[in-house]
Amino acid sequence: MSQEYIALFMFGAMMVMLLTGQRVFGAIGAVGAIAALALWGTGGQDIPFSAAMKLMKWYPLLTLPMFIFMGYVLSESRLADDLYRMFHVWMGPVNGGLAIGTIALMVLVSAMNGLSVAGMAIGATIALPELLRRGYDKTMVTGVIQAGSSLGILVPPSVVLVLYAMIARQPVGQLWLAGVVPGLMMAALFIVYIWVRCRLQPELGPAMKDASDVPRAEKIRLLWAGALPLMIFAAMMVPFVNGWTSLVESSAIGAISALTASVLKRRMTWAIFETCTKHTLAISCMFMWIILAALGFGAVFDGLGAVKAIDNLFTDQLGLDPWAILILMQLSFILMGTFLDDTAMLVIVAPLYVPLVNVLGFDLIWYGVLYTITTQIAYMTPPFGYNLFLMRAMAPPEVSLTDIYRSIIPFVGIMVVALALIMAFPQIALWLPQTLYGQ
Repeated sequence: MSQEYIALFMFGAMMVMLLTGQRVFGAIGAVGAIAALALWGTGGQDIPFSAAMKLMKWYPLLTLPMFIFMGYVLSESRLADDLYRMFHVWMGPVNGGLAIGTIALMVLVSAMNGLSVAGMAIGATIALPELLRRGYDKTMVTGVIQAGSSLGILVPPSVVLVLYAMIARQPVGQLWLAGVVPGLMMAALFIVYIWVRCRLQPELGPAMKDASDVPRAEKIRLLWAGALPLMIFAAMMVPFVNGWTSLVESSAIGAISALTASVLKRRMTWAIFETCTKHTLAISCMFMWIILAALGFGAVFDGLGAVKAIDNLFTDQLGLDPWAILILMQLSFILMGTFLDDTAMLVIVAPLYVPLVNVLGFDLIWYGVLYTITTQIAYMTPPFGYNLFLMRAMAPPEVSLTDIYRSIIPFVGIMVVALALIMAFPQIALWLPQTLYGQ
């Protein structure tokens, strides 16, 4: 059997195992290990061992539990409640103001957590009931929360970009900086859409009259209370960007700052601390097993020369240009996103796509942003988008699955526009890392 057919068989076997409900790391790792033993005999057992050593020696991986713990502390201790109350009194008097405030809340939650699930949980439990109670259109607000929460995997400190950095062997700091401008651009596009839509149809997002009655002293107090999470983010990121601390040290500063703030505000209890710790351990272990499996699988792919074979198939035999291949890759992400989460998509195709992108001559930092935005789109694409079912599980009974499907149409359109802009103008993503790193 040729190497191309072996690679195709490995990929097909992995997809079949995933469709049968096997765990991601088990499916990927098992296929990689079996293929290594079948191809190289007992020498193949060195591949998983080498992958484990590579994982243990990757110092920036220590940031993973730190950021996850920080996000859970801020979420479970309800420090984000102050942020939403702040946006309520400051933005409420504007048509669609609470929806605009929700997008801003999601950006800040993303900057504190790095996971889209946390943004979805906060938006669905804090913002959604309030928006519905205030007479906002249920179709629009469910779309707002889904779109806003998707920014969690793009705005730093994105956990997904940390994993991409590990697999693609790219600097985490540069990937984070590359996600800043695209993330803020998408948030700005969401806000403009909400503002224009509510200006044209005020009944979708009525202005809050009671918000304008709040005393100025209370507004200032809420401004300071809502600024606490921003101060935590600044304490973590400013030293890192200026080169005063390493990435791991900055992540530790963020975790300690969040824990200290929750204690000082008397929001931290032993039960909350235990919950945060358990969730952090569970998610960190899950990510590490997935990365370990992906590294082993990728090593077998490299050994087969599958990437060169696929490049030859697309460019020489089919005559496709690099941009056509790139677009096909992004479309495949959207298809896979209908039944897989972002981590699974990354570790499944990274051994194939990342080297191929490099061979085609594209920047891997830029491609990391493209991958992340495409994943966001896939999260919200029917019929089985990951975010759609998360929203259905968290939304009140009056919000139907049909409402949720309809709600994401304009926001997916905005994301596609943002993706096209970044593909056409790579400097949107590359300007900030190139400027700060002097490249």
